[in-house]
Amino acid sequence: MKLALFFVAALLTAPAMAQDCKNAMSQSEMNICADQDYQKADKALNTAYSKLLTALDDAGFKAKLRATQRSWISYRDNECIFETADNEGGSIHPMVYAGCLTRITKERTKAIEALTACQKNAETCG
Repeated sequence: MKLALFFVAALLTAPAMAQDCKNAMSQSEMNICADQDYQKADKALNTAYSKLLTALDDAGFKAKLRATQRSWISYRDNECIFETADNEGGSIHPMVYAGCLTRITKERTKAIEALTACQKNAETCG
């Protein structure tokens, strides 16, 4: 049964993985591409976050970073729910929501990368 579910999931995600996002024409294709953009941004954020955790020596700072990140995730999700409320229920909503997630996630990634640079070289701190 689990194997069958795996194959069904693989078949459903295969078209998304093969999507030509430069030439997306339908709303469904644009939604898939927007989600792919978000997944890429989220992966970059996770990489930057891991680097910052590694750069921190103080366990107290690490705990504060983890708590802050959890709060930030809640903020991001709620902000995007609010920002996309006008599109809720429409076929464009997944694309607009993913676009919001991507934008805010990229902003957070830049902030975390700046903190990491600051940990490595205090002169880069502003």
